[in-house]
Amino acid sequence: MFVPPMYRTENEGRLRQVMERYPLAMLLTNGEPTPYATHLPVVFDQNGAPGTDGPVGATLLGHMNRDNPHWRTLTDGLAAKLVFTGPHSYITPTLYETTPAAPTWNFVTVHLEGTVHPVTDFEETLGVVQATVETFELAFGSKWDMDSSLDYFRHIGPAVGAFRFVVTSADGMFKLSQEKTPEIQHRIADRLIGTETGTRHELGALMAEFTLGDRDGV
Repeated sequence: MFVPPMYRTENEGRLRQVMERYPLAMLLTNGEPTPYATHLPVVFDQNGAPGTDGPVGATLLGHMNRDNPHWRTLTDGLAAKLVFTGPHSYITPTLYETTPAAPTWNFVTVHLEGTVHPVTDFEETLGVVQATVETFELAFGSKWDMDSSLDYFRHIGPAVGAFRFVVTSADGMFKLSQEKTPEIQHRIADRLIGTETGTRHELGALMAEFTLGDRDGV
């Protein structure tokens, strides 16, 4: 991924935050005649090797339907990429209050490179599903207790293809109008935050947190 220096962060913890907040990733591997691409939820393996605050060296857990042709191509140690997409939005030049001007699109994304390791053991596969549920219930759900549904998990488990993804490198692009003055950046963030819900509001919050917050010493 090409990342201009102004859109790059040296704080790997920022990359992990994006991954945890927007965990629906795209798994990409080589294929014929075109690459395979599957959207799937991914979580950090809490039992994996302890790493830094960032994703490099960490192990991620994911799963897909075994009927997916992509699953049948996964081999142990296969090189792959995971792409996480954060919030994004069109930015109108009216917020610049200057002429000439051009519109743009602000966005946040994280790209990981690593190796895929399919899980072949049934109990381990169920463990990946349970770890996924625990992580997402804590972050996004209502702390649902899955114990009463474990038999159902076992019933559908044979259709689940789980895998581990070992991260070897990570890159992020935080395109948040860094080329503009702080005044314009504040104006853009305020307009986006003023949107009640959705990706525009979230993008404004990220601008305030990652870009303006860093500059203001927050």
